[in-house]
Amino acid sequence: MFCEEFNSVVGAAKAKVNLLKTNKLGYFISSMLAGAYIGMGIILIFTIGGLLSSSGSPFTKVIMGASFGVALSLVVIAGAELFTGNNFVMTAGSLSGEVTWSDTFKVWGLCFFGNLVGSIILGIMFYLTGLATGPVGEFIANTSAVKMSVPFLPLLMRGVLCNILVCLAVWCSFRCKNEVAKLIMIFWCLFVFITAGFEHSVANMTLLTVGLLSPGVADVSVMGYLYNIIVVTLGNIIGGAIFLAVPYYLISKKK
Repeated sequence: MFCEEFNSVVGAAKAKVNLLKTNKLGYFISSMLAGAYIGMGIILIFTIGGLLSSSGSPFTKVIMGASFGVALSLVVIAGAELFTGNNFVMTAGSLSGEVTWSDTFKVWGLCFFGNLVGSIILGIMFYLTGLATGPVGEFIANTSAVKMSVPFLPLLMRGVLCNILVCLAVWCSFRCKNEVAKLIMIFWCLFVFITAGFEHSVANMTLLTVGLLSPGVADVSVMGYLYNIIVVTLGNIIGGAIFLAVPYYLISKKK
């Protein structure tokens, strides 16, 4: 069951390793783009969130969730290397024996760094536009402060659940036969994770960067930034690798 689709995931993992080995700069640029694409979605939903929260709307999180699909849609349709999606894809490749664990960790490492650089650059650019002010800037700063103060276990679990949903969207993109179906599944999976309040490491890279640059009265810090990103990244790895890649590997495995 799912053998054909899982083999496609494994093939994607092999292609990623090949790109990394033959064109490290190209792979890094692709990773930077993914960080920026996710960041564009964050800028959109937190602009919406800032405007709605200032008017006291009870539907703020719902509308934010319904708007974030653009982020992963750009990654999947335009093509870019996203760390959280690779938690699923590369683990699948290594479990199948087609990709070494060493190569998986190398892909994860460079992809994470590229996502971080792209996210930070976009965050700085957005701050320099002067648009992260007023209700929008306040909403971003306050949300950043909250994210930096969540205790370890709840933050970890939010990261786990988030990447189960993100990697489900990635898995569905291999299962779906056309772009419209892919976009629909991306919408639903991201709608759940944003509305529920789960944590995505790459999304937080842009958000917390802007929060640090325009903190206002919010309690934000570099240490808080690092704490959030590290814990959420660990949760994302667990969610994508253990809760998605392992089950579908076992389901598709032939005796």
